[in-house]
Amino acid sequence: MSITRLTDSKNISANEVLVVGFAQTDNGPEFLEPAISFEAASKNEIIEAIKLTDFSGKKSELAYLTIKSGVLCVGLGKVTKTQPLEMETLRRASGVAARSLVGKSSALFALPTNTTVAAHAVTIGVELGAYSFTEFKTKNEKTSETLKQASILVHDQFVNKASFQEAQIIAESIKNVRNLVNTPPSHMYPETFASYVKKTFKKNSKLTVEILEEKALKKQGFGALIGVGQGSINPPRFIRLAYKSRGADFHLALVGKGITFDTGGISLKPPSSMHTMKCDMAGAATVVETLRAIMDLDLKINVTAYAALAENMPSASAQRPSDVVTTFGGKTIEVLNTDAEGRLVLADALGRAQKDKPDLIIDLATLTGAATVALGSRTAGIMANKDDARDQVFASAKEVGEAMWPMQIPEESRTILDSKTADIANVGFTPNPAGGMMVGAAFLQEFVDEKTPWVHIDIAPPAFNEGAPYGYNGFGGTGVGVRTLVHLAQKLAKN
Repeated sequence: MSITRLTDSKNISANEVLVVGFAQTDNGPEFLEPAISFEAASKNEIIEAIKLTDFSGKKSELAYLTIKSGVLCVGLGKVTKTQPLEMETLRRASGVAARSLVGKSSALFALPTNTTVAAHAVTIGVELGAYSFTEFKTKNEKTSETLKQASILVHDQFVNKASFQEAQIIAESIKNVRNLVNTPPSHMYPETFASYVKKTFKKNSKLTVEILEEKALKKQGFGALIGVGQGSINPPRFIRLAYKSRGADFHLALVGKGITFDTGGISLKPPSSMHTMKCDMAGAATVVETLRAIMDLDLKINVTAYAALAENMPSASAQRPSDVVTTFGGKTIEVLNTDAEGRLVLADALGRAQKDKPDLIIDLATLTGAATVALGSRTAGIMANKDDARDQVFASAKEVGEAMWPMQIPEESRTILDSKTADIANVGFTPNPAGGMMVGAAFLQEFVDEKTPWVHIDIAPPAFNEGAPYGYNGFGGTGVGVRTLVHLAQKLAKN
């Protein structure tokens, strides 16, 4: 989809669907003026027509009016002087509207973009809402997919070219994450993920690209990653992308879990829990594409992304419960459950990240089903070894509208993992211990030096939407985490 900004309502095409916003009030829906007013006759016609419907203006509610080429009314909830329009509400409403315009060739979004931030929010919402994954559909099936072209009406006072480009860069990285996550495991495995990185990230004076294959992994001591991948015909890979910006003095390490398909291994998952497991590499996709966005935005910060890639399969050569593996950092792990494999590959990746001596490490992983039990299907959990580091990430998530929630790592979460055979077990000996999300974080914390600030984001709940579409998220990969991490990098970057 192509997207442009208009600063003159005279350029509105008669063939475009017009998207307008309404607030919810006690006296019925109230038309919210767009950044640039269009002719009064058209506005009055819309207002009179909407009175004949049941439309109330509640958040993300839609009503389609058959006026001219069509008018799509979208609800923005209660908006008053004391309760201003929230940017995430505007972002979601834009996404809902874009998502609903299936088969339409063009639309004009005449929403209240009265600030640069609001224009940014609408751009992100439209870009993500119009996303569809059609790679494996035939040509005939692709013809009815989502919106082809969109224009956003913006007052010239708020036409900030840099902000518009930033929104598009971030949206593009999120869509890339979605594409990677949505690609079926028949086509997405460690080697093809690595090939994607090799093809799309070209080494230059600012970027180092390192891809380790099986022989190098064994030589360098990635024992946990090798253990997880040894049951598959598709061997593991480890990716390190290092972006160095001239004059930067802060080094951010981003570590991603990249299980391209997770059967559970010998500790086999039930069929009902397996069909979405192509999304188990969402963490790796997110850190790689976050680095791309940071690089394209030319932020003055050094960022290294680490992606630990493996396919967790059962076979005669697969890792067994009670096996012991030695990690990159030298610690040993007793593998009591092969379905707790994400923490194993992250143990190696965290160890490798520390070798580069970053100022902050953040890992992202679809780590535990327990996170969904605790937080629902749309909220990620944030845990850390330093409260201020966790709070920094949480603040960035709130500012960009990504649902995340801070959690503690209780001391008892670590004692559950004591092993009589190795330094640590990958799960507790007690069957199904409560607080599994915190137990997973406690395990990872063992592989980070206590002096290094580290944050763990469990994105298992929101990384893949298998329920009803909402906001700018349809079915499948969401790309959660990119906006939070880019925003954090902007705050940490040297101006």
